[in-house]
Amino acid sequence: MQEVEVGTVPLDRLAGILSPERAERMAASAARARDRLGDHVVWHVNATAHGGGVAEMLKVLLAYGRDAKIENRWLVLDGDPEFFDITKRVHNRIHGEAGDGGPLGDAEHHHYRRVLTDNLRELVSRVSAGDVVVLHDPQPAGLCHGLRDAGVHVVWRCHIGSDDSNDRSDEGWGFLRGYVEGADAFVFSRRVYAPSWVDGARLVVIPPSIDPFSNKNVELTASEVRSVLAGVGLVADEGPADSVRFKRRDGTDGWVRTHRESGGLVLDGPPPPHDARLVVQVSRWDRLKDMAGVMDGFAELVADGTHDGAHLLLAGPSVTGVTDDPEGAEVLEACRAQWRQLPDPIRDRVHLASIPMDDLDENAIIVNAVQRHAYAVVQKSLMEGFGLTVTEAMWKERPVVASRVGGIQDQIVDGRDGLLLDDPTDPQAFAATLGRLLVDPALADRLGAAGRERVLEEFLGDRHLEQYVDLFSRLVDQTPA
Repeated sequence: MQEVEVGTVPLDRLAGILSPERAERMAASAARARDRLGDHVVWHVNATAHGGGVAEMLKVLLAYGRDAKIENRWLVLDGDPEFFDITKRVHNRIHGEAGDGGPLGDAEHHHYRRVLTDNLRELVSRVSAGDVVVLHDPQPAGLCHGLRDAGVHVVWRCHIGSDDSNDRSDEGWGFLRGYVEGADAFVFSRRVYAPSWVDGARLVVIPPSIDPFSNKNVELTASEVRSVLAGVGLVADEGPADSVRFKRRDGTDGWVRTHRESGGLVLDGPPPPHDARLVVQVSRWDRLKDMAGVMDGFAELVADGTHDGAHLLLAGPSVTGVTDDPEGAEVLEACRAQWRQLPDPIRDRVHLASIPMDDLDENAIIVNAVQRHAYAVVQKSLMEGFGLTVTEAMWKERPVVASRVGGIQDQIVDGRDGLLLDDPTDPQAFAATLGRLLVDPALADRLGAAGRERVLEEFLGDRHLEQYVDLFSRLVDQTPA
């Protein structure tokens, strides 16, 4: 197992944008956590230190906890490719999808347990009785029983789920049930995600949150946005691209590297013009994010020559930088093949970009600049646990077109905070909805402003931290099994 260094971020920074009542409540919650947890450590275990919303939330929430004098520690599993193939298969099945179509039988259980046995041995040597361990998603779920035997309070935090069940989702839950059913508490992003066998008395619903001061969400000037995107080659801009400085999580200064000389971050073609009305989807190269479907819908929208100023940018992480998602390279290659088949006039207006993951702070600044530069942000997922890319875009006052699935529908009231797609598999409906925004800038501005207010009210870290404090305080008052 690898320990991820956890920094410290002052709670006062977050308090500065909250109402006085919310700031006081957050301070009181921090004081209660110090009192109830005492010397106990809160451990978080997941599959990767970078890539995806779970890792991003942990970086921020644990840093705020450190400032509140709560001992948080973060460990990342050691696993081999076969292990991550199995857990990705479970992930897809829980969403009701076949994924790679591979089995989840005795051989897969055996390999899953074997990998986690090695991790458990190291983890048990680190924890103390009465500590709290939060296991995130399917990958570490099999550690539950061994940790409870060590006298530790175990929380299984599931960030995924589906609004509807089918035989595939039942198979995915069936794989996990025996590993996690004995957890002291279950945390889901939505109540409907919890399978029927989860004890309601141990179920807690905690939606995710974003940090408005992280590099992915911090305010950037228009000049900084332009310099970042021109410097990395995500827009065609022949003017000078000043080096943009940013603050790393460890407090040191960083500068966005230039990628223009090496051809930029756009794959297979030129970047969009800097003055294009840019439609953006930022997500993993994952079939459930449906980058291919976004391409189809955009092609439908512009096929008749309308919306001449509109371009589409599909931006995802470098597939070599997300270790727990073995399907990423395959999905990206399929999207590139689809792009090559587009008619020339449409292909010129569609752009695929791979954003480096070797410097996570720089990656976050680049994504921030992309979202702020966008005329509209899309999240046309087929399934979505919550959809933090939606939250991030709303915080930046970008109008959002997103699927009415999962946690996205908890963030957006259709027509008030954004626009929802009832059927994300319908390219004509997507094209029509996106077209509404492109012809109505006033609507785009109104939705963007309302989206930011929604995030301020419901999806910042103070609410998230208070819910965790309530849960952990209740657990440490109990006698571990």
